[in-house]
Amino acid sequence: MAMITDAHVLRPEFVPSDVVHRDSEVRHLSKALRPITDGEPGETALLGGPSGAGKTCIARFAVQRLRENALGINTQYVNCWEDYSRFKTLYRLLKGIDRAFDVHRQSTPKDELLERLRDHDGSPYVVVLDEADQLDDTGVLYDLYRTTGLTMVLIANRREDLFSRLDSRLVSRLQTTTHVRFEKYGFDALVSILEDRVRWGLRESAISTDQLQTIADDAAGDARVAITVLRTAARRADQDDADSITDEDVAEAIPEAKAEITQKSTRRLTDDQRTLYEIVTEHGEIAPGDLYERYTERVSSPRSKRMVRNYLRKLCHYNLLVAEGENRGRTYHSVS
Repeated sequence: MAMITDAHVLRPEFVPSDVVHRDSEVRHLSKALRPITDGEPGETALLGGPSGAGKTCIARFAVQRLRENALGINTQYVNCWEDYSRFKTLYRLLKGIDRAFDVHRQSTPKDELLERLRDHDGSPYVVVLDEADQLDDTGVLYDLYRTTGLTMVLIANRREDLFSRLDSRLVSRLQTTTHVRFEKYGFDALVSILEDRVRWGLRESAISTDQLQTIADDAAGDARVAITVLRTAARRADQDDADSITDEDVAEAIPEAKAEITQKSTRRLTDDQRTLYEIVTEHGEIAPGDLYERYTERVSSPRSKRMVRNYLRKLCHYNLLVAEGENRGRTYHSVS
């Protein structure tokens, strides 16, 4: 009998039919979206907090629940790591309302994409822009904010990083919109989340509570890490046709899962971010000034120092780099 009964629920991006330990955040976001059920525009919401704190899961859960209570609304999820250009973002949003069928990536002007979106006069449109601070051209957010019938849910690690790149007109408007702050999961919350995934996706008695606690302790509040370790350990046991997951499976799954997450994160980096990451990895440890100098030598159109600082913070948020020290004493090194 297979160890894994439903592999889908063992993936971090799985959205359960009910969520635990985020009741306050769900209520806060749902309140911002509630006017849509009465035919009114929803309020722009900004979800901020560290990686693995449940921001994406809660956004998708709240939007999914909204669709159940307000039939006929359109929704679309955009991962701005992947769709980071203005064209890609608008194209993804047009796909969500079936208006991208004749768009040509080489010849269709960007302004035409925006015009098509604004000409849409159908049902209310709720869009989730995940990793919004990854957008190459944040001006598209101002355009979307001004689009009638469209409600945005923005997700970013740090509100400051996103706001620092926005048009001042949009910043002034977003200052008063709904801000939902996520903190890292506590130890007990992570164990509970893992218990749910085990109940839904693994054979009964596949793993012990002590082993789940070991996983939760190592994940340090990051649900993405915890769930990936669980899936990796279960997959190892499944391949061995074992009746249950062993302590050795868990121990070996921890570095394997973290390496998998690192690989996924590095694959999604922009060219500039990848260059910075490679320079730090090559040097082992490097000061910001030296890093920026090496960076400008390698790219044809280097970004500003301010933008590079934002990139470096992003790399640290995703545990690809570690920053130590402050101000002139600061150095960066890769995560070993």
